[in-house]
Amino acid sequence: MAMAFKMQAASGMWVSDECRNSFMEMKWKKVHRYIVFKIDEKTGLVAVDKVGGAGESYDDLAASLPDDDCRYAVFDFDFVTVDNCRKSKIFFIAWAPAASRIRAKMLYATSKIGVKGALDGIHYELQATDPTEMGFDVIKSQAK
Repeated sequence: MAMAFKMQAASGMWVSDECRNSFMEMKWKKVHRYIVFKIDEKTGLVAVDKVGGAGESYDDLAASLPDDDCRYAVFDFDFVTVDNCRKSKIFFIAWAPAASRIRAKMLYATSKIGVKGALDGIHYELQATDPTEMGFDVIKSQAK
């Protein structure tokens, strides 16, 4: 199977088709609750690191993020409005904990716009350096 990649101009990172395909499966087919992406510094490739099944929660996503390295993640948040309508919003999370290397923080920061651009359908963005900055209450308050 041939793999196509899209290069991100600012950082030289490449976003794999696997990333876009997994995102589209989450967005349209609802087979994933979240996806965690990782940059491989040696190859310059953004790839899928972990996929959370449809039954997993936001807490599962938060637990899957490393304490000492950066990641990107997308989370499909389903909720019911005050008018009793079911809605879904997709959050993009740029995870850069204080314990991660400075080089990793810089690499993820310069690649963020390009990665978000490759994933069409992001509604909100969170920048988090600590688990308290990406609490479920933050997601709920932004989605409504």
